[in-house]
Amino acid sequence: MNIIISIKPQFVEKIINEEKKYEFRKIIPKKDIEKVFIYSTVPDKKIVGYFEYDIVIKDSPTNLWNKCQKYAGISQEDFFNYYGEKEMGYAIEINNLNVFDNPIDVCAIDDFIAPQSFQYVDDCFLESFVEA
Repeated sequence: MNIIISIKPQFVEKIINEEKKYEFRKIIPKKDIEKVFIYSTVPDKKIVGYFEYDIVIKDSPTNLWNKCQKYAGISQEDFFNYYGEKEMGYAIEINNLNVFDNPIDVCAIDDFIAPQSFQYVDDCFLESFVEA
């Protein structure tokens, strides 16, 4: 099983440039996940690649920041604003990033709906567009 996650373009760029090696989330999938497809949100509206989903750190926002700040790719203020009053958060480590040579325009995918946070997709997702 795989997922697709929505990420703002400025953070996608930092992921591609390896300035951001952690994707922070308030919730994570309950199912076993192999790949995380990256959907770059408006104005891009493209699936730009994927990374492996294997290391997830669960901790308080303060501890997550202390552990991950060097490669957070986000300011401390924005990080803590994102988590707000949450007591726990997750940092997904971005491993084995695969950036597509030709990002996929989601308009070419029938019935595509951009995920609010993430959505599950089966193993053959994007099969006709790219070998993932």
